[in-house]
Amino acid sequence: MIRKVGIAGIALGVAAAVGAMCAAQAPEKYEPTIESLDRHPLPDWYAGAKLGIFIHWGLYSVPGWAPLNHPDHDFNSNDYIKYDPYAEWYLNTVRVPGSPTEAYDREHYGPHHDYYQFAETFNKESKKWNPDQWAMTFREAGAKYVVLTSKHHEGFTLWPSTTPNPSPTLPMNERHAERDIVGDLTTAVTKQGLRMGLYYSGGYDWTFNSGPIEVNADYDAVKPESEAYGTYANAQIHELIAKYHPAVLWNDIDWPKTGKALEVEADYYNAVPDGVIDDRFGVKHSDFTSPEYEKLDKISAKKWEECRGLGRSFGYNRAEGEAETIAPGELIALLVDIVSKNGNLLLDVGPEADGTIPPVQMERLKALGAWLKQNGEAIYDTTPWTQATGKSAEGDDLRFTRKGDDLYVTVLGKPKGKMVTILDVPAKHGVAITQLGVEKVELSPMVSPNATRINLPAKLDGEYAYSFKLAGYLK
Repeated sequence: MIRKVGIAGIALGVAAAVGAMCAAQAPEKYEPTIESLDRHPLPDWYAGAKLGIFIHWGLYSVPGWAPLNHPDHDFNSNDYIKYDPYAEWYLNTVRVPGSPTEAYDREHYGPHHDYYQFAETFNKESKKWNPDQWAMTFREAGAKYVVLTSKHHEGFTLWPSTTPNPSPTLPMNERHAERDIVGDLTTAVTKQGLRMGLYYSGGYDWTFNSGPIEVNADYDAVKPESEAYGTYANAQIHELIAKYHPAVLWNDIDWPKTGKALEVEADYYNAVPDGVIDDRFGVKHSDFTSPEYEKLDKISAKKWEECRGLGRSFGYNRAEGEAETIAPGELIALLVDIVSKNGNLLLDVGPEADGTIPPVQMERLKALGAWLKQNGEAIYDTTPWTQATGKSAEGDDLRFTRKGDDLYVTVLGKPKGKMVTILDVPAKHGVAITQLGVEKVELSPMVSPNATRINLPAKLDGEYAYSFKLAGYLK
């Protein structure tokens, strides 16, 4: 989640200088060692992007159901597996005796239904999907990159993989999507000026080690570690790299010990030098860390990226509604908080089988996009300041970011008073203070030795959170 003088001497000197310049400009050749991989710099595009869209779409999108338990994602709870709120784990949870998912599946599909038979419905429904509409929606939401699940734990791929799956029980039409979903979305996303990344489940593939996972000890026991799976995963991820050149290579759970993780990472960097890799390959190298439904308390020197769904699940869950979906104000506060601490937000949508993004999720994306259109200057391409958080004298919750010599202060929620007194940020003469998105309106600061006090207008433009620019404050 990351070169003496005389005529002959002059000629030799020029040649040496040209050679040195070429060497300095030559791209790094990465080797499959931690030392080599650690020389990969974090690309500016990723550091400045701040917001990406995650997409969980697969066979699990056909039933699209999970119980509404564990809203706080207490993964270590004794009954989490039986009441798993992640709809993308449907194939596992349906096989846990006595689980609500088992009861749901029997009621709707009968006692002898095979999960992989959802492939017929998914292939039919996904033909209705319009990737250009998705890409426009994500751009309008303010995202700068997209990460699609190319293969989740079920083993079904969203591209026509040419790597043979040796499972003798899985018919060819149940191994991968008929449509090249990865390719179609890559084209659409790129056309909108966004970066396209790919998720791959390297740690689990239930066509190799089917499980199920029933108790916590099974999480490790079900990881396939055979030579056959390592060869398969290595070949598939190289397919993705060679064919689609993803800007983000987002592995999940782990990487098989037989799958040559360091080789995969080196080959990826050599193919996509400005790409980024997450921290779930099971080796001591990554461009960023990837906490899941979990924020950090303070600024992290290492780049990080929180991944979470708009609701409790990553995959589509038809049982979720307004109550289970993060409120717009909370979503915007979450993004601002993450960015102030050197993070990105990878925000997940869970489409239905035909590619429809549920209306409640679309509403959140529109609210986020509208807010970023006004306040994005305090988000994109910023870096953390010396502190991420603060309180105003009036009790407002504040977040700080910076860009060059400018300091940005964002008030989470509506300001509590007629002014915002930013404690421990001494006022400076000559610093222009403006509210972002409001043209030609300079707010009046009151000089105070230990605080910057902003007199607010009678009516503030916008909603949810309010960003102010202290131009030149950091000179």
